[in-house]
Amino acid sequence: MNTRKMRRMTGIIALLMLLIVVMFFITLGTGVVNISPQEVIQTLLGNGTDQQELVLFEFRLPRIILALLIGIGLAVSGVILQSITQNDLAEPGILGINTGAGFAVVLFIFFLQDSMNSVLSFFIMPLFALAGALFAALLIYVLAWKKGVNPIRLVLVGIGINAGFSAALAILQLKMSPQDFRQATVWLSGDIWNANWTFVLALLPWILIFVPYALQKSNTLNIMNLGDDVAGGLGSSVESDRRILLIIAVALAGASVAAGGAIAFLGLVVPHIARRIIGPLHQYTIPISALMGGLLLMVSDTIGKNLLTPMEIPVGIVVAILSTPYFIYLLIKEK
Repeated sequence: MNTRKMRRMTGIIALLMLLIVVMFFITLGTGVVNISPQEVIQTLLGNGTDQQELVLFEFRLPRIILALLIGIGLAVSGVILQSITQNDLAEPGILGINTGAGFAVVLFIFFLQDSMNSVLSFFIMPLFALAGALFAALLIYVLAWKKGVNPIRLVLVGIGINAGFSAALAILQLKMSPQDFRQATVWLSGDIWNANWTFVLALLPWILIFVPYALQKSNTLNIMNLGDDVAGGLGSSVESDRRILLIIAVALAGASVAAGGAIAFLGLVVPHIARRIIGPLHQYTIPISALMGGLLLMVSDTIGKNLLTPMEIPVGIVVAILSTPYFIYLLIKEK
């Protein structure tokens, strides 16, 4: 059975990676300046024109990589949250983690961005997002605590915290200058804004550290998925493991939100699709969810950039449009 599962997972991963490569070349070639696939390959090999090199290496390539990294981070965060809450409707956006990170980033834009070096601000912003996400997670955890953390209470408290941060964000935006208000509004709708190599370097360590660590905790997630009583009976330190895994999920979501704004639903939909394809074991669902999340965000970003050219649709809106039918299906199905 394990050999068959591994072969199936290998085939799915190979297919997803092939689709990512195909989308990579499609995205590089499409936009306001169209570049043919042959010209894309020539430019990547160093034989393109100055304009083609500028468009590909300074604008499109960092944006594609950012979309891939953000999709991986949000998808893996969603896998972890659905497991530790034992709720199929849990994800960073619904629980208020994205909104907490967004609130911290908007505070940064409002008070500190103009006074900081632009390069330094790219590295500071993920730290602000992480602080906001951790604060939101801490509030959720403390308010949900009652002789332990009940998974259902955790989700309900998270929905309330999400509403509270959304209200605080609205108040803060009213005090912003028109330029900062416009930047915050677009960013909060989910947008890979100001994509550059500095932002890629700021986000990359978070993904490289926390995604492999989440994969290492696959067996713990498998046990927690059975319920707190069963997990405790099997020797798991339920609350300690839940806190560690919550921090991992929060770190991935916070860093991803700093780079791509408050993109909702991706962390909800992708883990469900992965489980339907490969089953509930996390050593399989985490890598497949990561690749699917990156692919979905690349596709959504490509649609958003090209559907109404030269105007761009924020990628978060495209993800919401693509994911809403499945979200409604889950709501109807959930008991």
